[in-house]
Amino acid sequence: MKSWSGTVALRRGGPADRGFVLDLGRRTTLDSMSALRTAPPVMLQSSYEQLIAFAFERQYVLLIAERELEGPVGFLLMLDDLPDEVTALPQGFIAYMAVEPEARRHGIAEQLLAAAEDAARVRGLPYMALMVTEDNSAARELYAQAGYVTERRLLCKPL
Repeated sequence: MKSWSGTVALRRGGPADRGFVLDLGRRTTLDSMSALRTAPPVMLQSSYEQLIAFAFERQYVLLIAERELEGPVGFLLMLDDLPDEVTALPQGFIAYMAVEPEARRHGIAEQLLAAAEDAARVRGLPYMALMVTEDNSAARELYAQAGYVTERRLLCKPL
């Protein structure tokens, strides 16, 4: 197993990083699926690819986390042109964040999240929003520690 001590640098990403974003996202889509829903991995990957296509056609902020000599280990994709659907107030919206499984629990997601919040502030966005499954306890803990609170709930019932 790789040692993940040392620094990770963040940089702004762009269209040239789309391959990395697609690859890591495809490999981590199962982390985003609720235990209430079942879908074959190919369906999840297709849905993820549609999300990335949608995001890359809009205004977005892509942040890439890189470890020196090893390349990218994570990313965060934030949309900055999707207002809140209820109030129509402007917000940053984290469309997707992923960190390589072996690089998790080393502060990379916290760095990405803090940098995205900084980018949202620079753009004058007063809120940051995201969605996370109830089953993803590590992500929910990260967001709670960063000050995120539940604003709405999506309820689901298998039929």
